[in-house]
Amino acid sequence: MLRRHSEVFRTALLLGDTLLVAASWFGAYLLRFHSGLPAPLGVPPLDPYLVALGLIVPVWAWVFRSRGLYASRTDSTLSELGSVVAGATTVVVLLVVATFFARSYFFSRGVIASFWALSIASVSSFRVVAREFLRVLHRHGHNLSSVLVVGAGPLAEQVIDRVHEHPEAGLRVVGVLSNDGRVPRVGGVPVLGRYEQVRKVLALCGASQVVLALPREDQDRLEALLDELDDELVDLRLVPDLLHVATLRSSVEDFDGLPVISLRDSPLVGWAAIQKRVFDIAASALLLAVASPFLGALALAVRFTCGAPVLYVQDRMGLDGRVFRMVKFRTMVPDAESGGPVWACTSDPRTTRIGSFLRRTGFDELPQLWNVLRGDMSLVGPRPERPVFIEQFRREVPGYMLRHKVKAGMTGWAQVHRWRGDTSVHERVEHDLYYIRNWSLGLDVRILLMTLWRTRLPS
Repeated sequence: MLRRHSEVFRTALLLGDTLLVAASWFGAYLLRFHSGLPAPLGVPPLDPYLVALGLIVPVWAWVFRSRGLYASRTDSTLSELGSVVAGATTVVVLLVVATFFARSYFFSRGVIASFWALSIASVSSFRVVAREFLRVLHRHGHNLSSVLVVGAGPLAEQVIDRVHEHPEAGLRVVGVLSNDGRVPRVGGVPVLGRYEQVRKVLALCGASQVVLALPREDQDRLEALLDELDDELVDLRLVPDLLHVATLRSSVEDFDGLPVISLRDSPLVGWAAIQKRVFDIAASALLLAVASPFLGALALAVRFTCGAPVLYVQDRMGLDGRVFRMVKFRTMVPDAESGGPVWACTSDPRTTRIGSFLRRTGFDELPQLWNVLRGDMSLVGPRPERPVFIEQFRREVPGYMLRHKVKAGMTGWAQVHRWRGDTSVHERVEHDLYYIRNWSLGLDVRILLMTLWRTRLPS
């Protein structure tokens, strides 16, 4: 609903950005070579810059789309401008990298720097003006579509909140129908009557859209409402009450004309999965190469203070419940689990002297970079647990197994919030599910930076 009603505005943003990016590129060229500034190497021909523009525009659109700048936004103007700066910087970096590898032609650094500044200034100004213009139109009642929400409770409140959060969609909730006489307003919108009065209320308020957002206890009234609205000239939309079962990302898709509601969508499919895997491979390979002398020194320290073996391999559960062999530096005495698996605690008497240091700093986890490179794990994700403990956790903690909808990680959202080791399993699961629902590559980078800031990896 929101996407369709805001698609004209989003298309206008795309077209405006495209024109301004092209103008910024030409403006940067003119500013550098035709404004009286000295050009010791002469004025280069315009043709290569025209060819580059043919690549810059689609790359710009792709980068901005991936950063959500052509989607419905609920964040502040300042946050949007920050995304514009980050997106423009990404485009410029890609341009510089492409020029370096091509080696056939080098663009003026002055043109590139001017383009970066001009594109940010023009696109940011355009977006601020466009959004303010839209707000003024809506404030004066222009280009608005009125909505009547049928239903009460959390579901109807969420519908109203979404409409209020997206003014660019041009929707205005004019009233609510509810059979709960004790509630005069829902989400700040007045209740205009009961369900059976839907036709009378429509005639009075003139709504052009009706959104059916019935709570579970009122689902038996749906058919009667549909009969009442059968010959009304309004757009009719149904919002199913799935709040109690949609534990991860939920979505609706068209399967050859059949609407299908996904209740537990993993965010890491398609290009998102490829994006995360490429990042994991590049980062883990680089870290292994850079840290190899340090890893060798730690291995020698373990070998000469505690003897063999240096590494400790343990079964852990990862993506889709598959068990893999996780590797880490040995931190306990060789026969630590001779009496059976035991949950490790902070002051575990089985820990060796060097092992205590490794666990305190998180250096014992560094060999897991090999697991990341192999594809068993990711740099960021829910920490993997041993199968022997998982059967207990899945009985005690609702939704525990949903952690395995993504790859296990060396660090995660729970760990950077201090929910690691011998802490609340419930809290860890809540944080892990938040990570899965809200995953983005930007969130992964943020978690890695938070991990480095806290100077240790999770145990």
